[in-house]
Formats: sequence, C-alpha cells, structure tokens
Amino acid sequence: MELSCKSEYALLALIELSLYYSCGEPLQIRQIATQQNIPDRYLEQLLATLRRAGLVKSQRGAKGGYLLTREPWKITLLEIMGCIEGFESTERKPSEGAESAVVCEIWQEARQAAEAVLARYTLQDLVEKRNAKRQMNLMYYI
Repeated sequence: MELSCKSEYALLALIELSLYYSCGEPLQIRQIATQQNIPDRYLEQLLATLRRAGLVKSQRGAKGGYLLTREPWKITLLEIMGCIEGFESTERKPSEGAESAVVCEIWQEARQAAEAVLARYTLQDLVEKRNAKRQMNLMYYI
C-alpha cells in the first residue's frame, strides 16, 4: 500500500485550508499551490473533486477562493481518502480454492485495519502533528 501523489496533494491542500479555517478567509488556488508546492492545474482538479464531495466550497469574486465546509476536527482522513481514491466496499468472492480464499480474507483484514486508522485521524490531528514537528525542528536548530 502506498500513498498516491493525488492523495498527498489533496491532504496538503486541506491542511493549508485548515490553517485558515478559524479566520474564515478563503484561499486562492495559487496561494495553496505556492505554500504546498503543488502544480496549479492539478490542484484545481483536486479541489473540484473535494468540492463535489462536499469537503470544500468555493467562493467567487476578487476575494474568492476555497474554504473547508466543516471544522477540521470533523473531517476524517477516511472521508478524504474515500473521496480522492474512491474507496468502495469491495466484498469480493474469492476464486475457487483455499489459497484464493485465504488471500482475500487477509487483504480484507488489511483494508479494514487501514480504514480504522484513517477513521481515527482528522485534519485537525494533521495540523497539530505538523505544528509539533515544526516546533521540534525550530528547537533543534537553536
């Protein structure tokens, strides 16, 4: 299992939006792209996907941009990953044979474990971990 570039960029963009959630100001695509080093065009597509899923909203106008639709502590990573990667319940019937049944059972167990971890964490958790890591880096250089 690997974190796709698409998912990583989406999470980075949402972290950036989370940082500005409390002030209620929308962020423009170029602001997010610059801060998180994400290509503008790609970010535009990701934000459209997140908007369709109801995780962000867009605001038009000179002071327009994107905002989270809910508090960062109410948006789980499972929700985000489901939106970006299209998680679906994939209860597959194994092919004939014990070997195939065992492989399907283990894969299902691994998927459930991954989903449980993603459901435990929110955008707010990512922001707090980011802040703690930045604080540690500052302390290291002093």
